[in-house]
Amino acid sequence: MSTLVLLVIVLLVLFGAVVCSGLAYLAYRHPAVREPLIVGLTGMAVLASIMMPIVAR
Repeated sequence: MSTLVLLVIVLLVLFGAVVCSGLAYLAYRHPAVREPLIVGLTGMAVLASIMMPIVAR
C-alpha cells in the first residue's frame, strides 16, 4: 500500500470515530432515542462493514 492510501484510511477511521462519538453524544442528550454505547457501536460497525472491502482490496 502506498502512503497516500494509508493516510486516506487513517483519515476515514478518524472521521468515523468523530461521527460515532457524535451519535453517542446525541443519544446521551436524548436518552429516549437509545443508549449511547449501542448507538456508538452500531455506527462503528456500519463504518467497519463499509471500510473492510475497500481496505482489503
